[in-house]
Amino acid sequence: MITVLLADDQDLVRLGLSVLFDNEDDFTVIAQAADGLAAVAQARRTRPDVVLMDIRMPGVDGLEATRRIIADPALAGTRVIVLTTFEHDEYVFDALRLGASGFLLKNTKPALLLDAVRTVVDGGALLSPSVTKTLIREFTGLTPRPTTPHPHLDRLTDREREIVTLVAQGLTNHEIAELLVVSPATARTHVSRSMVKLAARDRAQLVVFAYQSGLA
Repeated sequence: MITVLLADDQDLVRLGLSVLFDNEDDFTVIAQAADGLAAVAQARRTRPDVVLMDIRMPGVDGLEATRRIIADPALAGTRVIVLTTFEHDEYVFDALRLGASGFLLKNTKPALLLDAVRTVVDGGALLSPSVTKTLIREFTGLTPRPTTPHPHLDRLTDREREIVTLVAQGLTNHEIAELLVVSPATARTHVSRSMVKLAARDRAQLVVFAYQSGLA
């Protein structure tokens, strides 16, 4: 059973999401919160598998709440998915940098949202084309950010650097395999090894490291 914490300041949003998850056999909503401070407290109390986190909440916002949850060793098994109304939310990159496993719009179709949560629980990350484009804008916009190479970047082989670059472009393991003419299992192994070497929490953080290091 996948346990879910809903964090959103809108009662109707939480109600709608609660009904959606409770109608599925493999989900249960174990807690709700209307602000970031309550979200952190509920996460520490219930230790959910996934937190669906709104960014723009009163008091402690979703970004700070995400930082506190990810930084808590007791919540190492909890994943955070950012939910927002705004596709171009300026906090998308910061949320991913802080360790959020993905980003979804609130108008995402219910079936896709459910599949997205299952993906994160299985160890994947949510990096839709729109999110990847947001990251690209962050690093190639009118005010470019200086690159800061990851301290363990030199541990990557040339092939792993190539793989990380392709991951940062939004390619799936199967797409990487087709492009490099290797098996999907080989591509997945390279991605996994790169994550271990760079101490990336998940695929989303690997993408952030790639952009910060100038690999993409």
